[in-house]
Amino acid sequence: MSHESVASGPDESSLAEIKQMSGRRIEDERRRQGLTQPKLAKRAGLSVSWIREIESGNPRTRIDDHLRCVTALGMPPCTILIPMLFKAHGKAFPPQLLAGNLHELECHLLEFIVNHTIADMRRSLGSDLGEGSESAFPQLR
Repeated sequence: MSHESVASGPDESSLAEIKQMSGRRIEDERRRQGLTQPKLAKRAGLSVSWIREIESGNPRTRIDDHLRCVTALGMPPCTILIPMLFKAHGKAFPPQLLAGNLHELECHLLEFIVNHTIADMRRSLGSDLGEGSESAFPQLR
């Protein structure tokens, strides 16, 4: 069930670095949960050999397969996506950022995106809908 594909483009080394970091985090979490590679493979719908490739940080693995593993382990997707954002903006990624409560961080990021978008819409519509300090996305908390 191999999903091999070769990375290409100018961002290849950045993506390879993210896959290396992601693979280590996936392996660490799998071991922390006491799961074997075959059990993770079954949960993620991937082959055991592909799980080995992902955990070893093979740059030929696909990011979507890393996300499948992250989801199968109950890890937040920002484990992979935040480092990708840093790299996409040419910023060095401080790995310490992934040490905190990532679910809470994801909720704050989503809330910020929604509130920012609503504020932009209000400005562009020129409406005076009354800007409160309440979150426009309270269901995330």
